Formats: sequence, C-alpha cells, structure tokens
Amino acid sequence: MKKWFNSGTPWVWLNAGAVTLCIIMVVGLLSLIAVRGFSHFWPATVYEFTYHQPDGEVITVIGELTRSEVQTAVRMREAGHDIPADMELVERHLFKQGNRDLTRRDFMWYHDHLMEDKHAPADILVLERWEWGDFYGRLLQVKENGEVIADQGETMWDEFRQRLSRSQELSARINQLERYDIGSVNQRMEQVRLDERRMELRQEAMSPDEAEQEQMRVAALRQSLDDEYAELYDYLLQLRQQNLRDSIVARTMEGTEVTIPMANIVRAYQPNAMTTWEKMKHYAEEFKDFITGYPREANTEGGILPAIFGTVLMVIIMSIVVTPFGVLAAIYLREYAKQGPIVRTIRIAVNNLAGVPSIVFGVFGLGFFVYFLGGNIDRIFYPEALPSPTFGTPALIWASLTLALLTLPVVIVSTEEGLTRIPSSIRNGSLALGATKSETLWKVIVPLSAPAMMTGLILAVARAAGEVAPLMLVGVVKLAPNLPIDGNPPFIHLERQFMHLGFHIYDVGFQSPNVEAARPLVYATALTLVIIIVALNLTAISIRNYLREKYRSESD
Repeated sequence: MKKWFNSGTPWVWLNAGAVTLCIIMVVGLLSLIAVRGFSHFWPATVYEFTYHQPDGEVITVIGELTRSEVQTAVRMREAGHDIPADMELVERHLFKQGNRDLTRRDFMWYHDHLMEDKHAPADILVLERWEWGDFYGRLLQVKENGEVIADQGETMWDEFRQRLSRSQELSARINQLERYDIGSVNQRMEQVRLDERRMELRQEAMSPDEAEQEQMRVAALRQSLDDEYAELYDYLLQLRQQNLRDSIVARTMEGTEVTIPMANIVRAYQPNAMTTWEKMKHYAEEFKDFITGYPREANTEGGILPAIFGTVLMVIIMSIVVTPFGVLAAIYLREYAKQGPIVRTIRIAVNNLAGVPSIVFGVFGLGFFVYFLGGNIDRIFYPEALPSPTFGTPALIWASLTLALLTLPVVIVSTEEGLTRIPSSIRNGSLALGATKSETLWKVIVPLSAPAMMTGLILAVARAAGEVAPLMLVGVVKLAPNLPIDGNPPFIHLERQFMHLGFHIYDVGFQSPNVEAARPLVYATALTLVIIIVALNLTAISIRNYLREKYRSESD
C-alpha cells in the first residue's frame, strides 16, 4: 500500500475523479437548462377532468399539466388539506388553467385521488393574449361588429383563423406606427425643444436678425412635425378602429361565456388536435417570436430581443475598450518598466484587483463614470437639456466602461504570461540581426503573444456577459422601450439604458408577481445567455487558434 501511495497513482485517480465530477456537474447543469429551455415552446397537451372538492362540489377543470409531486399525507394534513385517514402518500398535480382575468390565478394544485375522467378533448382552444396571459376554453362563435358570422363546425375554425390573420397584420402595422414612425416624430420634436432652449441660452450672443431667423426656422420645423404627427395619429386611430371589428365568444371551464376581441389575441391553436408536424411548426414560430420579439406583461411574456441586443452590444464595446488598454499595460509592465519594488507592487495590485467584488466596480462606475464624467459632459456639451441628464445617468457606455475596468486585470495577466513565455533566443536573434528593441517588440514579440491576448479576451468576455450586479447601478433597466441602435441620428445611442439577459433572468425569476408563469421563461433566457457566451467564446477561440498557427509557422 505504501509503495502504491509513493508511486503517485492515488493522486492521479483523485485528480481524474475531481475532473470527472466537475464535467458531470457542468453537463448536468447545461442539460437541465437545455431541456427546460427548449421544452418551453412545445405546445403541451391540455387536459379536461372532473374534480371532487372537499366540500362535495364537483367541478370541471381544463388545464395544462405543469408538474407533479408526491407528498406525505401527514404533511398535507398539517397544511390544512382533508386527506383520508388510510392514505400515507398523496400525489398532486400543478395545472396551468389560464384565464387570469377571470379567476385571478392561473396555476392550481389538484390531488390525484380526487380527479376523475381525465382526457384530452380535441376542441380545447388555447389563446395567447396581449394581456392577462393564456386563455383556455372552447370556441363558440365568431363575430363581426357584434353579429355572429360562424358558430359551429370546421367553418367556424377556418373563419376564426382567417380573421385572426387579418387582425395580426393590423396589430403589426399599429406596432410599427407606434414604435417607429410616431416615435421618430417624438424624438425630432424633442430635438426642436432643445434647439429652442439652446437659442434662449445663446440669445445674448446673437444679433436680432439672427435670433428672428432662428425662431422662424424652429417654428416652421415644429409646425411641420405637428402636421406629420397629426396625420400619423389619425391613421393610427383608423387602424385601431378596424382592429376592433372582429371578436369571438368562448366558454371557460366554469361554463362562463366571454367575448374576446381578436385585437387582444397574439396566437390561437388547438394543441390536442395538432399533428406532430403542426406542433413542430408552432414550436419554430414561438421560438422565432421569443428571439425576435419584445417583452410584455412585466417581462413574463413575449420575446427577449432587447436583452439579447443589449448584452451583445455591451460585450462588444467592452472588448473594444479593454483589449488595447490591457495589452499596452502588460507590455509596459513586462518590456519597458524597470523591474523593482514598485512594479512588483503594481503587479500584486493588478492581481488583487481581479478579486474585488463586482458590486464595488458598480459603485465606482456610478460615482466616477455616471455622476462625475457624465455630469461634466452634460454641463459642457448639453446645457440646453439640463436638468434632465443626457450622459449623467446610467447608460450603455458607462456599463461597458465599468465592465472593461472589471475585466482589465484578466487581460493584463494573460498578456503578461504570454510575453513571459516568448523564449529569449527569439529576442536575442532579432536584436542580433540588427532590429531595434521597438521593432523586436512590435514585429516579433507582440504577434507571437497574440494567442495569449486572445485568451485574456475570452476570459473577459465570459465574465462580462454574465455579470449583473454592477450593471444594476450603471446602465441596465427592467424594460427598455427602444434599442440602443435605431434610424434616428446619431443612430448609435450609447447614452440610453439597455436590457441585459442576466438582469432579465433575475427580474423574471425573483421579481415577477407570477413565479410559476415565469419559470419556463427563466430557463429559456438562461439557455439563450449560455448560447451567446459560447458563440462569443468560440469566435474568439477560432481567432486565437488562427493567430497561433500563423505565427507558429512564421517563427519556425
């Protein structure tokens, strides 16, 4: 045994076991996220069953099975449930029964031993609505301006789908008009207001003729924008009126007949009657809407496009800032600075900086970037907008700079390690051939250490994409009405707040009023964040491998 320990074999097995355990945990976590995330978009079967209430009342339940669990009868009795004395275990099921506007809760637990006649009728209708979540029930009538158009058979379903398509087209045009066309006019009106304010501040420096001409120009521009806004608003009212034309009447599981305007329906389907191909098509449409759509219902419904866009843009800006600063700092510390106590102290400080809690960087970014730097920019360049801040408020640019500062030690350390690994024979050979120290550094040493720089950038991207705490102070917001890039000058709006996938997960998972409804969305968003980080890292790894092979062949 002693000989076996002295041979080092136990440590090999211990290390191999630790690596295996780590891989299993990582794969398990990713598998859990992938399974829960991808299954969010699949149209689940909707069941109908009768349920015996403890008071003897028998009700009909329509809902989608979310999950099941087994509890001890003792625990259920202690929780106040009426459980038969001969039962030791109780199986219960959580059903999503929708209709939040009618029942005030769209998830409910039901005990398995009180359920009867559980089946999946083909005529169950599921509506994804703009407000109040999903609706479950049966379609009874299709109406136009209050008059019944169809009330039975396949004709009713076809008529409903045809009119729903028309309503969806109108909703898309209304959204385009409100978000982009009228939004653009509002932004130009705000610019005119700032021009007027700027003219007031410069009034003493302007001659009377110049002031009069400027006032006429601004007045003409304002009148033009008012006319354009009035025309767009009239068109918007016409579209809204057209969209109120069609409606349906549906029956809930309680037997209540409700009228639902088609303008309030995002998507309608009958999951129990769908074939596998129709379910796959539905899955693809929902996934596309999730990636390209905007959130709604306090982020518990809709898509995550603003969060994806904000995360990727912030990481790109952070990478553009941190890479040159980190590389130059590392080159100075390794190649130019005189190695002594001061440089060693700086190197220790840089290494320790990587261990500072990220929220500390957030507090520093809020004080220095937002209040000091942004506030001074506002006072110097945007006095007409004060007291409303332009750059003196949390924004995309300050979040990117804060994360650049947070990840700077990673790039410096990786670059220094890369410079250290360059053999001295290469330096001496270059100097012996007549190259200066500068030429040796920038044409030989730096290109050969480029893979190490890319490694530092990969680590920086991975950390920056997942950080949330500092962003809550310097730029991220729960719901951003506009993307940081649009068609209005200057087209890239770094002064805007933005949405981030990490904060979106936190907000939906822990701040949502409807936790059960938000749970699948958390997994889907987490899966999207993992995919984006992997894609960014794979891009950087491919660049690093290309540089490594290129300069390895050249050095040979």
